[in-house]
Amino acid sequence: MYATQAVTHVVLAAELDENKVTPGVLGFVVFAVMAAGLWWLMKSMNRHMGKVDFKEAPETPADRVPGPASAPGKN
Repeated sequence: MYATQAVTHVVLAAELDENKVTPGVLGFVVFAVMAAGLWWLMKSMNRHMGKVDFKEAPETPADRVPGPASAPGKN
């Protein structure tokens, strides 16, 4: 950066309108807290999804529920 550019930036900073609304430090803190919360939520979700077993256990004959066609006493 040249010295003339640095001086120009200082002069432009002095000419800023004081009535402008900017996010400022509070906006940055809120955004940083939300980003940290999202990061923690994604990390927690990945940990919980790793615990999920997607393989279905084979069905045993004792687990089968008899349907109406195979109900006893009906002929």
